Amino acid sequence: MNSKSHSRKPASRPSVAETDEVSAAPSGIMERTLAIIELLSHHGSGLPISSISTMLSIPLSASHRLTSDLQALGYIQQEGGSGGRYRLTMKPVSVAFRFLASCGITDFAQPVLDRLAAESGELVRLAVPDGGSLSWIARAQGGRSGLKYDPDMGQAAHLSSTATGLAWLATMPDAAALRLAEEQGYGSPDEFGPNAPRNSKALLSVLKATRQRGFSLTVATFAPWMTAIACVVRSGRTQETLGTLSIAGPTLRLPESRALELGQLLVEAARELGDMQIVPRDNG
Repeated sequence: MNSKSHSRKPASRPSVAETDEVSAAPSGIMERTLAIIELLSHHGSGLPISSISTMLSIPLSASHRLTSDLQALGYIQQEGGSGGRYRLTMKPVSVAFRFLASCGITDFAQPVLDRLAAESGELVRLAVPDGGSLSWIARAQGGRSGLKYDPDMGQAAHLSSTATGLAWLATMPDAAALRLAEEQGYGSPDEFGPNAPRNSKALLSVLKATRQRGFSLTVATFAPWMTAIACVVRSGRTQETLGTLSIAGPTLRLPESRALELGQLLVEAARELGDMQIVPRDNG
């Protein structure tokens, strides 16, 4: 490497004139790769390759190479094939959520989740939005015996069949909620529970009931044996939607009547989380 490379400041953005030199340097490749991920994190609907190139001052050819590598590694995807917009996948989100759990940020919320799980005797989960999807980042298991539902964290919630997804969709105008649900898909007839909404009319009916009730209620929608309730976590200061809080368990142990009784506890716990201002926010 020549003296010019040694004298360049590490934090500076490479110029187009320095392309050949920087492309051959590992630090330059790393800087550009992370810059693309950071840029796409602010654009949930994605960006065309020309915008990525222009906004980051990376030559188009280098942008193509880096986005191809990121796509091969599963960090981004291209919508609509060649010429389509690039957007982040859930992989970097899952990495971030695993980090949140390991470094203890969600520990601030954990006592609230633990208390609600103990009071309900069921699985309690906290989810946060990322663009047009929701991912679970924290949980507490209240079930002491019998059947337990305990899925992995970092998974994206299915919007139209889960209580979590329905509670979130209910905060939006109908048109926006339908768009997100249809983009993700309602699922095949045998993919979710028998009561899952399968079209826009059924979904709008469920969202109306959710708004009137103040929290969502699902019985045999995501799974034929499951009951769940969920409500949104709102900032106590701005009322911005920060995430969702849910309780789920087997219908034999958590019938609809019991779920409705737990609704007020759920809403109070969500209000407490919102007042704490500790739930990660979506920057999309």
